Amino acid sequence: MDDRYLDGSGWETEAGYARAARLGGRIAVSGTTADGEDTYRQTVNALRRALDAVRALGGGVDTVVRTRMFLTPAADWRAAAKAHAELFGAVRPANTTLVVHSLIGAEFLVEVELDAEVAKP
Repeated sequence: MDDRYLDGSGWETEAGYARAARLGGRIAVSGTTADGEDTYRQTVNALRRALDAVRALGGGVDTVVRTRMFLTPAADWRAAAKAHAELFGAVRPANTTLVVHSLIGAEFLVEVELDAEVAKP
């Protein structure tokens, strides 16, 4: 199994990073944004992209142990929380939600990170 996952979007090549990396049983997903007209849709789309990266490296929604959501002042934190609850349901990973000054890309309201733990290969 590959230890890096590139989804071919964003700044991966220019900034020299992978969407996600796996070392042993740990999967870390880089900050992920997504298109959407509002906070809820951006959060759903970003979490789905991040979960796709976890799956590509052998994990699943049930292996996510921590999430981080970075919201701009214009974001609706309740809409982001609703999206998080819908995608993670009973998994209930540890979560930190922060309001930050801004994100790279004025159109982005939300950026997410995930950490997952899976069985070592």
